[in-house]
Amino acid sequence: MQNSIAVRRKKLKLSQAEIAELTKVTRQTINAIENDKYDPSLALAFKLATVLNTKVDTLFDYQPKEESK
Repeated sequence: MQNSIAVRRKKLKLSQAEIAELTKVTRQTINAIENDKYDPSLALAFKLATVLNTKVDTLFDYQPKEESK
C-alpha cells in the first residue's frame, strides 16, 4: 500500500519522531510505514490522517498485489 506520509509530514515540517509521539508509536514504525515495509492498522491509519490533517483515503493508496500464477 503506497502512502504520502513523508510528503505530508515534510510539508507540515514535522519529524518522524514527532509523528510517532503524536500517534503513540515508535519512530521506526513511522519509518517502516513511509518506506512501504509495514501497513498500519486501521486505527493507526486514522491517527496518522488526523495528525497530518488529511483523510485516510488521501493519505493511503491501496494497490492490490498481483497473485503469482
